Amino acid sequence: MTSETITADASGTWKLGDLPVHRLGFGAMRLTGSAAFHHGTPSNRDRSIAVLRKAVELGVNHIDTAAFYFSALRSANELINTALSPYSDDLVIVTKVGPYRDYSGEWGTPARPDQLRGHVEENLRQLGRDHLDVVNLRRMRQDSIAEHFGALAELREAGLIRHLGVSDVEPRHLDEALAIAPVVCVQNRWGLDATNPVTDEVVRICGERGIAFVPFFAVAGDAGAHGATDDHDDEVLAVARAHDASPAQIRLAWTLHQGAHVLAIPGTGNPDHLTENVAAGAVRLTDEELTRLDALHTEAG
Repeated sequence: MTSETITADASGTWKLGDLPVHRLGFGAMRLTGSAAFHHGTPSNRDRSIAVLRKAVELGVNHIDTAAFYFSALRSANELINTALSPYSDDLVIVTKVGPYRDYSGEWGTPARPDQLRGHVEENLRQLGRDHLDVVNLRRMRQDSIAEHFGALAELREAGLIRHLGVSDVEPRHLDEALAIAPVVCVQNRWGLDATNPVTDEVVRICGERGIAFVPFFAVAGDAGAHGATDDHDDEVLAVARAHDASPAQIRLAWTLHQGAHVLAIPGTGNPDHLTENVAAGAVRLTDEELTRLDALHTEAG
């Protein structure tokens, strides 16, 4: 593959509400360091800014971030603001609220419904915006999300938020949210080798209802917040060789092949990896390759 010539429009498009985005987006978590949060060493600021600007040059118009994406020296939202403000009209920035980290980086108690406005306003301040395009409510193990999602719906009515999504949910939580306000996307952990039957059902339901499904850690696999996995099944390696592609590109391609409503938001602080990730949107897997890879997904569950 000649990755340098491939842009994000090769992945196709989807709409988050009324906001069109390319299906291959960018996750900002890895901008702040060698691993997410406090796990690695802080990133080089200029390099992270260059990665963001390169992403936009490559046609990426969907960036996923959060105020709690920060390391000892770097804030993803601040980097986005510095690199990309004033923002282009077609750039969609998606944030999430619910989890909380204090200034030392330690995880605190998740937000109560009455605290979510503060989370939203912090994202607005850091990003330098007067409204947020999409805000995902990240469920933090609570049995019901109705009260929390209702609080965000009120902020949507007030004009601080344009569209709403949910994260880490089961079908019943999605139903709860939909009874309160429209949902444009769902973010759950999911991928070629990271699955469970409940999330598989969420993917199916989202497809039926025209809701974007945006998996996180689709490339990282079991490594999660620590970075991309180096553990690749023989089938993944074989398909990668057939396409002159990397295993990470095949993982992303498989993700995008799961339905027109399935998006991908791989993150990186490496400009070469960024170009490679964007190029994955042009990989076209054969039916036989998909069958082999689907079998790995089923076995992982």
